Amino acid sequence: MGKADGKFIVIAGIDGSGKTVQTELLSARLLDKGYDVRTTSFPQYGKTFFADMVTRYLHGDFGSSQEVSPYLASLLYAGDRWQAKEQIKTWLKEGKIVVSNRYVADNEAHQGGKIKNRRERKRFLEWLNTLEYEIFGLPKADINIFLHVPTEITCQLIKKKHKRDYLSGGKRDIHEDDIEHLRQAQEVYFELATEANDWVIIEGARAGAILPAENISDMVWKAVEKILKP
Repeated sequence: MGKADGKFIVIAGIDGSGKTVQTELLSARLLDKGYDVRTTSFPQYGKTFFADMVTRYLHGDFGSSQEVSPYLASLLYAGDRWQAKEQIKTWLKEGKIVVSNRYVADNEAHQGGKIKNRRERKRFLEWLNTLEYEIFGLPKADINIFLHVPTEITCQLIKKKHKRDYLSGGKRDIHEDDIEHLRQAQEVYFELATEANDWVIIEGARAGAILPAENISDMVWKAVEKILKP
């Protein structure tokens, strides 16, 4: 059996856009409808060699988000996915539906957003795709679902987050603490989502407020249904 036997769904978006909640809601709905589902989330905090280095990066051990080269930072995130590659490929070969909270697209957006020059950014994105898909051999997603929530709203939601273990009790990492970084990442997400046919944009806010999670979940489901149909 090949990859086509399973389906690989990625939930993407900037911090505070509701990726974790939507990953959980989608997985629950798939299970309820009888699908064999597996979930994964990146970075794999506390589970892999590379995720431990991502933790240090997000903690600011190597400098601010703008001070750390996108090429170097993206290697850490890609390495973490490489350590999960065989498990994901096995699930897909077994015909399972894999739902991932963040994946390659999030590396592209958060690190690519650091590069202002569009030509240089395009060169970086080409390099990153070669690294993740060709050198590391990661499977590609069947669909990338971009949860778009305005940065001003996500920043308010980030402030409400509880203390997190990977930040040693802190509430915000260097990405979340830098609104300009989030704006730049949001810009790249839009570029990616409008230039490829394996993306769907979900508008998660209206009139200056995030929509109820159930409403967003319904929109996500409509997008996913299309790839599940034989």
